[in-house]
Amino acid sequence: MAERLSETSVEESPEPQPFRSRRRYKATYMAFEEMVEMVSILRREDYDANKGPYTRPNMRKDKIMSSVVTALEQKFGIKRAKEQLRKR
Repeated sequence: MAERLSETSVEESPEPQPFRSRRRYKATYMAFEEMVEMVSILRREDYDANKGPYTRPNMRKDKIMSSVVTALEQKFGIKRAKEQLRKR
């Protein structure tokens, strides 16, 4: 009887599965042309909000960084995370 109880309790509480983290991209040096392209996009989109206060600035900056990531991937073929580009 005690064996049955211990077996059912083991079956009911399976070991928790570790959740997977987001995909990480290998950090590589950024070429000068990539840096120039990124800065030109950030200036064109007014990333620093020099032209005035914007509503929801964090969402706006996130959207701009997404466009920077896609533009760099299309032009140079290197995929980088937004967090990597923010540190540059």
